[in-house]
Amino acid sequence: MTVRLVAFDLDGTLVGRDLVVRPRVEAAIARMRETGVRGCIVTGRMYRAAIPFARRLGLDAPLVCYQGAAIVDPRTDAILRDVPLDAETVRTIVDVVERDRRHLQLYRNDEYYCEARNRFSELYARLSDVQPVIVPSLRESFAFSPATKAVVIDDPDAAADYAERLRAALGERAYVTRSYPEFVEMLNPAVDKGDALRFVAAHLGIETSEIVAIGDSWNDTPLLEAAGCGIAMGSAPPELRAVARAVVSGVEEDGVAEALERYVLA
Repeated sequence: MTVRLVAFDLDGTLVGRDLVVRPRVEAAIARMRETGVRGCIVTGRMYRAAIPFARRLGLDAPLVCYQGAAIVDPRTDAILRDVPLDAETVRTIVDVVERDRRHLQLYRNDEYYCEARNRFSELYARLSDVQPVIVPSLRESFAFSPATKAVVIDDPDAAADYAERLRAALGERAYVTRSYPEFVEMLNPAVDKGDALRFVAAHLGIETSEIVAIGDSWNDTPLLEAAGCGIAMGSAPPELRAVARAVVSGVEEDGVAEALERYVLA
């Protein structure tokens, strides 16, 4: 296939939990760019938590954040797309999560809010390198406000079960997915990484058949399905492997470099 764009998931794909882009990966991306192939990051992260990686790697195509709820031009910081959860759905999420006594974070204007610091908020802050805004009440702070996304954080097994609970409670009012095993993310139902990739492709005048996408988690399933060639990292769950054209090594073994060397630079 002719490749004109490579879409990279960030966490678990470009970087591990140490948040380090490994030298072989960085070198492969530099060679990719030298051939004229562009790159974009497609992530659940906030813009401010993703843009340093895009700029370091020279990835200047639109940056997909919040699973696609926000798409931003990394060269100008201009917002190209903004699709938040509506205020009524946000209130429903707060009702459900408060009743279940789970840790909830709500996002607005590229900040995230929670009611207390605990091991879950500290995990998110460490992985995102962004600190939360602590408020007395999410219910009051978002009483009439949309939210870019909502996230519940729990231990991995509990998060898997709670994702199903939220899907049942929210129905078609929200898209519920998982990124890290601990994170359950809720977004506008019009949003997912695949839809976002199609938006970026149209914006750049590129066919989706000319895109390679690389990801590692459940939320990357729509991304790999939308691309001409979807590649799963070695740590990927069965649901993602099932839609991938190929599976490469994990992030610790430079899986992104392997994918580029085999499917883009060969």
